[in-house]
Amino acid sequence: MAIVKRYHFFLITCMAFVLLWIINQELGMKALQVTGYSLKEMILVIPPIFVLLGLLDVWVPRETMIKYMGDHSGVRGVVLAFLIGSAAAGPLYGAFPVAAVFMKKGVKFSNVLIFIGAWSTTKIPMFLFELSALGARFALTRLLVDIPGILLMSIILSKQLSKKDIQVLYNKAENL
Repeated sequence: MAIVKRYHFFLITCMAFVLLWIINQELGMKALQVTGYSLKEMILVIPPIFVLLGLLDVWVPRETMIKYMGDHSGVRGVVLAFLIGSAAAGPLYGAFPVAAVFMKKGVKFSNVLIFIGAWSTTKIPMFLFELSALGARFALTRLLVDIPGILLMSIILSKQLSKKDIQVLYNKAENL
């Protein structure tokens, strides 16, 4: 019974697929194909991210992360968060395990948020694509709007959460 309880969302989803397939076989097959494609993409992306996380966890001491991206890192921590997030490749869900390791290593909460924001919006490959496909004016304008937006959102989110709430998040990251 515990297995059913643990995987109830997955089981409900499977039942929804079967129900959809019974009602409309073409749509059911399309949904199955999209799910299979997404699963394949995740299987290809997640293992390298976890390898890199393992290396980060082992090779970079906590004291170093605190020094460069911790509470007293200042502008250097913000710049590093932007650079690491922008240099990343892969979908946004790949940023969350990295963010959890950052939290375990003592990275300042606002820098973790900046890292996630940079991963989602200022990736270098995406910028280069926009530069070539949409032009320099569009790419630079978007980048110049996104950077202050990411900073503003990280400040607002950091201020909105209490220190207790942030500590709860750090404790959860520590237990992962």
